Amino acid sequence: MKAPYKTKQKELLISYLSDTKGSHITVMDIQKYFQNKEITIGQTTIYRHLEKLVEEGLVSKYQLDGKGAYFEYVGSHNHCHLCYHFKCEQCGTLFHIHCHSLEKVAKHLDANHGFRLNTMKTVLYGLCKACR
Repeated sequence: MKAPYKTKQKELLISYLSDTKGSHITVMDIQKYFQNKEITIGQTTIYRHLEKLVEEGLVSKYQLDGKGAYFEYVGSHNHCHLCYHFKCEQCGTLFHIHCHSLEKVAKHLDANHGFRLNTMKTVLYGLCKACR
C-alpha cells in the first residue's frame, strides 16, 4: 500500500487539528488561525487536505443545517463512535457528550424498534448552559 503523500501544508494542518482535538472547527476557523500566524494556505487546499484526512479516518466531518461542515480531529482511532453531538440553537456551538444514559437510549432503539442510531450523524438541538 502506498504511503499518503505529505506536504508542509498538510503537516501544518494536522498539527493544528491535533492541537484542537475534541473541538469542532470550520474551514473558516482554520483559515483564520493560519492568517493570524501569517501562514498562507488557500481555502481550496484546506478543503482538499481535510477531505483526504476524512478518508484516512484521522478527521470526522459533520454536515449541519446545510451551512457548511464542522471537522474534528480524532487521530489514528475514532474515539467518537459512542459520543453524542449537541448544537446550541442560539450561539451555534457544536459539542459532544459521552453519556451512558444516551447509550441506553441507542440500545433501546436497536433492541425494541430495530433502529440503529448513527451517532456520527446524529445531532441534538437545544440551548447550551451558557445560553439558557
